[in-house]
Amino acid sequence: MRGVFDYVVKPFGDRYKNKVQVEEGKDLILNTEVFNHQYINRVGVVEATPVIADTLVRPGDEVILHHNVFRRWHDIKGVERNSKAFIDEDTYLVQPDQIFLYRAPGEEWRTLPGYCFVQPIKNDDRFSLDTEKPLVGIVRYSDGGVEVGSMVGFSPGDEFEFVIEDERLYRIMSKYINIQYEYQGDEEAYNPSWAQSG
Repeated sequence: MRGVFDYVVKPFGDRYKNKVQVEEGKDLILNTEVFNHQYINRVGVVEATPVIADTLVRPGDEVILHHNVFRRWHDIKGVERNSKAFIDEDTYLVQPDQIFLYRAPGEEWRTLPGYCFVQPIKNDDRFSLDTEKPLVGIVRYSDGGVEVGSMVGFSPGDEFEFVIEDERLYRIMSKYINIQYEYQGDEEAYNPSWAQSG
């Protein structure tokens, strides 16, 4: 099966990432809400690429997706529904603008054009209550518009939180990165303990 304009993707694991193993054969459920985006799996595997598209992503690649792809929700009557991408539990039609990162098995993550992923840094202002410096971070993955490892500033409200490889990152559209700072090298990344799986 192939979509005309959409990718065919299956979840990498379950639709939700709301369990942790506490001991052999025993899981702890962290959240039972279907609408909370923080517990939705955002990793999928591409089964097929669109018929009408020239794409960097190939079948078999892992992809980082928008949180609404695998999400369930409740309608106005309280009836649980699947996202519009749903075909069956293992098959989803994903629009090209819902894929942000991709990689072939065993390779590094790559961004699709138009996106960067930025890691927040610790706030060094001792008079601030914020643990991370607002609207500033270090580029971890880039579409080439900004160099990886550079310190950048971005517009408020344009950052969307992801946890990738046990690192908390913000997905930011490249056009909303509006300043590049001189990177001193002593800035410390802010990665809270809840973002780390082990």
